[in-house]
Amino acid sequence: MTFNQLFIKNKLKELDKYYQEMQDVLKFSDNAILSDIDKLRHAERSLQLVVDTMIDINQHYIKELKLPTSDDFQGTFLILAENKILPKIFAEKIAPVVGLRNRIVHRYEEVDKKLFITSFRKNYKDFDKYMKYIYQYMQR
Repeated sequence: MTFNQLFIKNKLKELDKYYQEMQDVLKFSDNAILSDIDKLRHAERSLQLVVDTMIDINQHYIKELKLPTSDDFQGTFLILAENKILPKIFAEKIAPVVGLRNRIVHRYEEVDKKLFITSFRKNYKDFDKYMKYIYQYMQR
């Protein structure tokens, strides 16, 4: 196993752990999460950790494969799509999660918490798809 594969494999393990933690908080209803600051912060932090780990993976592929760099983290998903690591439609769908992560972490603007939880619940399975696509690429 090369260093590149080992790095990605370890990152996928981290990502899976964070994904499982996400599922733990999503066992609760939206109202239960919104009315409990600890549950809400757990959801926000889980999102941050997942997105940060995906960005790490994206950047590692870009560096190791000597792909064009991106001006922002959102663009790293699109670069992976252009190079057949992620499907293009999927990359376009998941890339905006970086902006949500930034708004939550850096408090750029007030995030509608109800909309956040609704969207989080609706789209969190995309993180599992991301892991599968990366794993499939590693198997090539």
